[in-house]
Amino acid sequence: MQIGLVGKPSSGKSTFFKSATLADVEIANYPFVTIKPNHGVGFVSIECADKEFKTQCNPRFGSCQNHERFVPIDMIDVAGLVVGAHEGKGMGSEFLDDLNQADALIHIIDISGSVNDKGEPCKPLEYDPVKDVKFLETELDMWYLRILKKGWDRFKRQISQEKTDNYKSIAKQMSGVRVTEEIVKDTITELKIDNDLRNWNEKELKGLARMLRIKTKPMIIAANKVDVIGAEKNLERIKKEFPEYIIIPCSAVSELALKEAEKKKAIEYTPGHDNFKIINVNKEQEKGLEYIKENVLKKFNNTGVQKILNTIVFDVLKYKAIFPGGLNNLKDKDGNVLPDCFLLPENSTALDFAFKLHTDIGKGFIKAIDVKKRTSIGKDITLKHGDVIEIKTSA
Repeated sequence: MQIGLVGKPSSGKSTFFKSATLADVEIANYPFVTIKPNHGVGFVSIECADKEFKTQCNPRFGSCQNHERFVPIDMIDVAGLVVGAHEGKGMGSEFLDDLNQADALIHIIDISGSVNDKGEPCKPLEYDPVKDVKFLETELDMWYLRILKKGWDRFKRQISQEKTDNYKSIAKQMSGVRVTEEIVKDTITELKIDNDLRNWNEKELKGLARMLRIKTKPMIIAANKVDVIGAEKNLERIKKEFPEYIIIPCSAVSELALKEAEKKKAIEYTPGHDNFKIINVNKEQEKGLEYIKENVLKKFNNTGVQKILNTIVFDVLKYKAIFPGGLNNLKDKDGNVLPDCFLLPENSTALDFAFKLHTDIGKGFIKAIDVKKRTSIGKDITLKHGDVIEIKTSA
């Protein structure tokens, strides 16, 4: 799974990325700070299974704080997109193609309206962030249309000559952005498009491209810089303007400050929580932390960053966290308790999980055991979020 961060320059993408991953990236208030895409590891949080067994886990990757498990996810931050990106403006075509493998997108917008359409600073509330949502939708739709129409005349002739099904050929054409045959077939039916693509017009092509983009690159909006005075008015307005989107307020710079302070052992802080405990700070630092507490945490219950990551993975993509563990022993060979946790797609079965662990385990599958319920389950049983599963094999 890969989560992509998108948005115009200077919207706070790099700050959000660093706050989620603590990766060493450059942050500045001028356009195109990011040129090459940044890859990093962020974390989603879940209630750890160790709590049910009244023990403490030892994660191999990520961490666990007071039975709250942080599970790694892959993230990519591409350079800011500008109007005309799909035509190559601002190196836009290259940046869009960097998002090919993303399963879902987080659109970072400056909800305070303090950055214009070119990514240049302006006075708060001077720019309308509603424009950012509309512009990005257009750029993503046109990106998909560009891929769909690549070599269109030759493509039509080839389908006609080989007499292949439209949906199969289109899926192959757009496989790079994770479009499948089933998705194309369903979308053509939903849009009631003529089965003979030789009769398709520009409007139908654009409609198909847009719907394929919505299905294969689901997106939520991170309303960043919500702590700026006046930003809350923009937040309420944009929620009314785009009811179809999940829009979550956030302050990436606050999350980054808290994580950096926690890293230096100046405070105790758990991402996604509404408070922190001061350990060792000077007066200036305490003043900054107090601002975050009063203007972000008390107002919005969290900085928004962790909530956004959890929402995109669990609510939008509907992934589930599954723990491998033994019925009589939750430890691995090194004595670590519940060291691993895997994120699997919504309808994953016990057999899918076995193959996730190892190909040989999947091939040798006999049965699975639900460790919490202490019952056997078959290979076709769909797993539940938070399950602890032991796989029995023929080996």
